[in-house]
Amino acid sequence: MPERTGRGPVDPRLLSRARATRFFLGAGVAAGTATALLVIYQAWLLARTISSFTQATALDGLTTTLVLLAVVLLGRAGLTWLTTWLAHRSAAAVKSQLRHDIMAATLEAPGGTPSASLVTLMTQGLDGLDGYFSKYLPQLVLAVTVPLFVGAAILFADWGSAAIIAVTVPLIPLFMAMIGWTTEARVRRRYRYQTRLARHFADLVAGLPTLQVFGRAKAQAEGLRRTEDANRTETMGTLRISFLSALVLELLSTLSVAIVALTVGTRLVYYGIDFRTALFVLILAPEVYLPIRQVGVHYHDSADGIAAAEAAFVEIDRMQARTGTAAVGTGPIVVEELTHSYGDVVALPPTSFVLAPGEVVALSGPSGGGKSTLLSALLGFLTPTGGSVTVDGVGPADTTGRTWRRRFAYVPQTPGLIAGTVADNVRLADPQAGDDEVREVLAAAGAPELELDHLVGDEAEGLSAGERRRVGIARALLRIRRDADVLVLDEPTAGLDADSEAIVVESVRASGASAIVVSHRPAVLAAADRVVQVGGDA
Repeated sequence: MPERTGRGPVDPRLLSRARATRFFLGAGVAAGTATALLVIYQAWLLARTISSFTQATALDGLTTTLVLLAVVLLGRAGLTWLTTWLAHRSAAAVKSQLRHDIMAATLEAPGGTPSASLVTLMTQGLDGLDGYFSKYLPQLVLAVTVPLFVGAAILFADWGSAAIIAVTVPLIPLFMAMIGWTTEARVRRRYRYQTRLARHFADLVAGLPTLQVFGRAKAQAEGLRRTEDANRTETMGTLRISFLSALVLELLSTLSVAIVALTVGTRLVYYGIDFRTALFVLILAPEVYLPIRQVGVHYHDSADGIAAAEAAFVEIDRMQARTGTAAVGTGPIVVEELTHSYGDVVALPPTSFVLAPGEVVALSGPSGGGKSTLLSALLGFLTPTGGSVTVDGVGPADTTGRTWRRRFAYVPQTPGLIAGTVADNVRLADPQAGDDEVREVLAAAGAPELELDHLVGDEAEGLSAGERRRVGIARALLRIRRDADVLVLDEPTAGLDADSEAIVVESVRASGASAIVVSHRPAVLAAADRVVQVGGDA
């Protein structure tokens, strides 16, 4: 988590990068002003009517007063509904924009943040902005408009009461600030535990087959339980601060209103103030403190969202730090002494080769030797600890991720598919492709039997592992037909029969594209122009 930045209650980056925030604040100020005017008018109606009844026995004008009060209450209810509706719409727009920007940043400048942390940030982390927009920001606007207008009305009615309010009101923000700093520190610490828990769980799920083989799956339960307990402890600690702060602010505002009521009551007894004015001041006095007090209460609803927004801006700023705009040529791809380590563990030993246009290079070597790591560095998904990947002297760090990967059509070991049809997934490479062309690339990928309207569910439900891989290959071949000229294939024929494998190999050759193929299959290695050993002998 980023450290405290010292920004105000509204992060200026939300205003500059999330346009919906500015619109919402403008609408909130208008609604808050209207609410303040309605509060003043409601107090004036009540004070005038009640004071008139105490001085006369007739009930003339009661019906009119009740109708006006009903209109005022309906107006306040309508403004509350409008503000809530705008808040949810604005929150949805801001979350969508931030998620889009984070995804763009991750693609443009990948590396540095584990995927489990990104998932936590983009799901339940940014969902915390719902409380920020629906509760905290509206209340923040009311805390500015309502006390200002209501305080001015009290000042014109009775300057003595206004002076007491002017002295006591600043105490609430003072206590709010102290409570807010404590809450912010606890929320940041809880967010770190929550992220650690998500990361631990994701790593555990990813490595569960290996842990099961070596009989270490149950041993991980204790570490997971400890992280979960730490997260629960921090969550409960944050809730305790929330409840105690609400009590402190409630007590402070109650005592402040009591001081105003005591002085007004004393002056009323000794004829220092008339009954209508006294009643008007007493009705309005709580309305001055209530919005300010509620800001402190609702701050806890927004703390998670603020923390997640700051984490989101860290990711976005990381992308903007990359200012390279160099163009990527069409020359050979030069891999020179490329290596990568995780601490003291070497994931990819130094590897060098050159991929000439139209050439097919196979990467071979033992499992865990660094072949997939090499592909990640080649595509710009990973910043290597040593060596370089260049095209005509330009590397991934010299340009944007989108520009660098424009030439590549990538098929990972488990191709990503969306819920829809087979045709929908192939057309991700070119939405304008016709049915005949989609059938052609499916046939070239060894899957002529797949129907275009065959439904694909979440996690490629409805397709076998081999069919899923062939759909990914078909999508890559369609991309080659459009704007890419380098195929990057990670175990493309794993799980395929010999006939399908031969079709895929022939299609890669027939595409005319350069190709880097990770494979252990003898037929694929034999069809390559060269075989580069990675991480030792095969």
